[in-house]
Amino acid sequence: MALPRGKHTRRAPDAIDLGLKPRKAAPFEFVLDALAPIRPRTNPMFGCLAVYVGEEIVFILRDKRKPPADDGVWLATTGQHHESLRREFPNMRSLQLFKTAMTSWQVLPADAPDFEETALRACELVLARDPRIGKIPRSRRAPKSRPRNAPPPR
Repeated sequence: MALPRGKHTRRAPDAIDLGLKPRKAAPFEFVLDALAPIRPRTNPMFGCLAVYVGEEIVFILRDKRKPPADDGVWLATTGQHHESLRREFPNMRSLQLFKTAMTSWQVLPADAPDFEETALRACELVLARDPRIGKIPRSRRAPKSRPRNAPPPR
């Protein structure tokens, strides 16, 4: 039986109809699947995919292959947690992309032999609300107070 035609039977336009590029698949989608119970949200960032839980950024998923050294799961953490996280993730290291000796961001490299296993372990830590992973981005933090005579930030 044919459906009646009218305003209620129109299909929604898709990306091709609107002349938009279809979205790329998320890199390392298994990470998002593992975090599904806590409803993460994602946002494109630097050609990668940032993963947020509540107000905190927890991961950046990078699979760009140029340069491939930093492809993998980036952990949002701080220097004080590097040592304890490195005990859990021996292949974890600072990003090479930033060309500094150490950064707060650490990467679980995609080319490591145990990449999926360690990425899923990192997801377990996020699910358990481990305080070592996750940071509130600067743009969402309360502004720092400044002395009255100080000029406004540029």
